[in-house]
Amino acid sequence: MHEQTRSRPARPHTGVTEDGRRRREVLTYSRRGSRLSDRQAEAWERRRDEWFIPEEAADATVFDPAVWFGREAPLIVEVGSGIGEATAALAAERPDHNVLAFEVWRPGVAETFVQLERAGATNVRVISIDAVWSLEHLLGPGSLAGLWTFFPDPWPKQRHHRRRLVTEAFAALAASRLAPEAAWRLATDWAPYAEQMARILDDQPLLESAYDGPAPRWADRPLTRFERRGIRAGRAITDLAYRRR
Repeated sequence: MHEQTRSRPARPHTGVTEDGRRRREVLTYSRRGSRLSDRQAEAWERRRDEWFIPEEAADATVFDPAVWFGREAPLIVEVGSGIGEATAALAAERPDHNVLAFEVWRPGVAETFVQLERAGATNVRVISIDAVWSLEHLLGPGSLAGLWTFFPDPWPKQRHHRRRLVTEAFAALAASRLAPEAAWRLATDWAPYAEQMARILDDQPLLESAYDGPAPRWADRPLTRFERRGIRAGRAITDLAYRRR
């Protein structure tokens, strides 16, 4: 069992200054519109009590992922699951694992429920709080059997680069949460970000690349609508794969 007892700072978007103002934070994502289609709204109503972990769970004295899955199993984390196309396909092929997906976009969460139902995957739980904060404060060292980071926001403008997910600090944190030999799989359609990721991960002493350079496309990862859009735009897809030493 991997559980974290509460002795942690406030979740992002909830902290306040001493004079009561909302604390400003640099996050790796922006919250988009929350309007659901009829299909998504129906899926949300059907599945939220079973497959969605409420934000307040992170404020409890103890956070134990196994409680939300109803079983003990190796835990895989996906950061930024989007509309769940990859999540559902990969989870359906790994019924003996628990998959904890981080996604703050509510229509994406609801669409993930649709995808999970189609795939017959019941081993995914979705949570809508900051993944960086959660890896640091909710998930213990060596607790992850795998980590997936597919097409994180590249924040292409120079002034926004500090909001990119894969930084030296995050790489160190993520590596510490992986169990020995566990894999971190990444993909991006933004070449400068791919180069940055590879440079950072190559320099992380807890990680080693599974390949000499970029990885071949991971055959298990389905071709999603987002990836097809990048290909149509002429952007090359880069896969990376690293293991915890």
